[in-house]
Amino acid sequence: MNLYQPECIWSLGATLGEGPVWHPEDKALYFVDIKQRAIHRCAEDGGRRQSWTVPAEVGFALPMHGGDFVCGLPGRIERFSFETGELTTIQELEADLPGNRLNDGYVDRHGALWFGSMDNAEVAPSGSLFRLSADDGLQHKDGGYVITNGPCVSPDGRTFYHTDTLEKTIYAFDIDDSGNLSNKRVFVRIEGGGYPDGTAVDADGALWVGLFAGARIERYAASGELLDTVAMPCSNITKVAFGGADLRTVFVTTARKGLTEEELSREPLAGGVFSFRVATPGQLQHLYTPE
Repeated sequence: MNLYQPECIWSLGATLGEGPVWHPEDKALYFVDIKQRAIHRCAEDGGRRQSWTVPAEVGFALPMHGGDFVCGLPGRIERFSFETGELTTIQELEADLPGNRLNDGYVDRHGALWFGSMDNAEVAPSGSLFRLSADDGLQHKDGGYVITNGPCVSPDGRTFYHTDTLEKTIYAFDIDDSGNLSNKRVFVRIEGGGYPDGTAVDADGALWVGLFAGARIERYAASGELLDTVAMPCSNITKVAFGGADLRTVFVTTARKGLTEEELSREPLAGGVFSFRVATPGQLQHLYTPE
């Protein structure tokens, strides 16, 4: 693979592919198809493909200590066993918001899980940002979002990023070692076409963001300056993740959701998983620590 030359490694046609995450011990990429209620796994080159289905729309699946994965299903956080296919409830939430589901997730260096909820109809500002940790339990961190996205942290552990997709705005916060957020501010507003979706921060502190309905990925310096743009062969770019042995392979999930038959005919790889190589590696994937 050449730098910034996206190659489709799995043309599975996901309705809403999301949440790519590299598991170094498994040497595998995991990701979800939210609308198809599926969790997928493949090798770096797209081989060794496996898929599992779960009972409800799954917003994310992230590795946890002990070998299982922590998953976000509507109204609850679950432990998922790939060996047995069983789900075990870790935390219930938002019982008063049956129209919500969970969306993007992230595990920080302290083993805490950050994730957002959102209105599944993508209309009401009923979405919130949460943190779940063994020490502090479930904490509500921010609210008023229609679509929450892209929680991630800078390499020095001092800046937290979170995305308001419909407002086309990525926010930055100061974050301390206890997970307290302060000084919420606009990091960048997306001026071109498309809506900011999932994000990831590389080892240099640059933030990468997939543009849903934007057919591209953008890379921003910690100052907010646009550094690079990666053109993609389909419109709906949902999230990027760094992986491979050197963390210099970028994996990209995409979606068919919202595309017309005519648009799909022009984008035969929509909903596929892509990869390309980069000069700057990403950060190591942390494991969720439930207790």
